[in-house]
Order: sequence, then structure tokens, then C-alpha cells
Amino acid sequence: MRPPFKPTARQVNGLLIVGFAALGYALYLRYTVIEQSTVSLACQAGSPTWLCFTRKIFLALFQNGVFGIVALAAAALNLIRPSLVLIAIALIACGFGIVLYNVEMSALAVGFLILSLARPAPATE
Repeated sequence: MRPPFKPTARQVNGLLIVGFAALGYALYLRYTVIEQSTVSLACQAGSPTWLCFTRKIFLALFQNGVFGIVALAAAALNLIRPSLVLIAIALIACGFGIVLYNVEMSALAVGFLILSLARPAPATE
């Protein structure tokens, strides 16, 4: 029987940094860019700033549920074959999805990520 997939302490620290950075940037976007009425009015008036471009991109992504879909796909793939890269992608998408209104699929993806820690590690050749 193969041992369960367990990231090393260094990998866990890297994943924590990635997850908290994604969560922090998502909170910044939500509360200072998307929900601010002054920023919204300026962007709707046609302001050609980087902030308005970022706002437009993230609005399009979360209105179409992209964060939840990516989080769920990466977590499901990670459940099938555990990988550090898939965990990082799922963590980033989950952080953005939960903060930016794609909660249902992102929360399910978090559950898949937790279940993937009980899966056996991939066989080395």
C-alpha cells in the first residue's frame, strides 16, 4: 500500500504563501475596486487606467463562474492524481472564487482538496 500524498513542510509553506496572496488580492479587488462606487463610475465613464482594465477582466471572469469552474476542475484532477501544481492552481482559484461570489463550486473544490490529502501518492517510476 502506498503512503498518502503529503506535501513536505517547504511545499506547504509555499502553498500557504500562494493561497494567502490569492486571498489577499481577491479581497483587495472586491472591496477597493469592484464594490467602490467611485471606481465603478470612473470606469464606466471610460477611464483608460490599469485599475479599470483589471476590474473589467475580473468582472467578466466571476460573472461567468470561471473561478469556480477552474477551482473545481483542478481539485477534481488533483483528487484523481495528486500534484503540487494542481493544488496551487485550485487554491488560487478557490481564493478568488470564494471572495468574488463563486462560492458554491469553490467550496466544493475545497472539499475535494481536503479529500485529496487522503489519496495515495502517485507511483514513482
